[in-house]
Amino acid sequence: MLKHAFAIGFALLFLGSTADAQVRGVSRACAADIKALCAGIQPGGERIVGCIKSNFEKLSEPCQSQMLQLAAIRKACSFDIRRFCAGTQLGAGRVAECMKPHLADVSDSCKEVLAEASAGKK
Repeated sequence: MLKHAFAIGFALLFLGSTADAQVRGVSRACAADIKALCAGIQPGGERIVGCIKSNFEKLSEPCQSQMLQLAAIRKACSFDIRRFCAGTQLGAGRVAECMKPHLADVSDSCKEVLAEASAGKK
C-alpha cells in the first residue's frame, strides 16, 4: 500500500533550496538502501525509481520517511510544475532550474508543504 503512496521520480526532485536539501537528505538516508536493494539495476529510464517503489517496505525508516516527504512535496507542487515548466525535460536538475524564478508564484499548498519541509530540516 505504501509503495503506491508515492509516485516519485527520483530525478524529478525540484523547487530550489528546500528540495535541494530534501534531495540531499534522501541521498544520505537512502544511499545504503539503494546500494543493497538495487545494486544490479542500470541507472536511467526510472529503473532505480522502480526498484525503490517495489522495495519500499524493505527500505530503512529514515529512507521511507524522506521518500514520503518528497512525495508530499511533489503532490502539492505538481500543478505548479505543470503550470510553469510543462515543456521542461525531467532529470539533471532542469525542473528545479525552471521552477526557481517562479517560487514566489507557486500555489499556497505548494508553499505550505515546502515550508513544512524546511522547518523539519532545521
